Amino acid sequence: MKVAILPVGQVEQNVLQYIQETIPKIFPRTESVILKDPLTLPSEAYNTRRRQYSSSFLATLVREYLKKTDADKILGITTADLYASRLNFVFGEAECPGKAAIISLHRLKPEFYGQSSNQSLFLERATKETVHEIGHTLGLTHCSNNSCVMFFSNSIIDTDRKQQFFCVKCFETVQNRLKKR
Repeated sequence: MKVAILPVGQVEQNVLQYIQETIPKIFPRTESVILKDPLTLPSEAYNTRRRQYSSSFLATLVREYLKKTDADKILGITTADLYASRLNFVFGEAECPGKAAIISLHRLKPEFYGQSSNQSLFLERATKETVHEIGHTLGLTHCSNNSCVMFFSNSIIDTDRKQQFFCVKCFETVQNRLKKR
């Protein structure tokens, strides 16, 4: 499986590189590439009342961008704050199953919660959200095991509690889905 990483707006290169290096370590027989031309954050996706961007709108644009690549899956990464209908915010959104996902780094930074900057914690959170959303593209739904990366994160506390890896059951599903490729 080949995963294309698409910056949506301005995203730090070191974060993109970290995620690019991490994806093949977690997903067997997978490679990842960073796309050179970022997607500009469209004003149409911005909700002025909420002061957030629609994750669904951006996920659709990310999905369309996949056609310009030779990748099997595409992961959009943005620093914009995202929301989905009926939710105050989302860390990410993905087609389940499908080919496209997007994550937001905005609420993954400790500074968002009034804490000191912690790059290690931030990158760990970004990894968890990346793995979670790519897992959805492979057809995995939310897991009831609160330490599995596929557990639903209702808050940053849930994200911090879970591991960046799949539980045995979810990993078995990942392996089976990747064997079929």
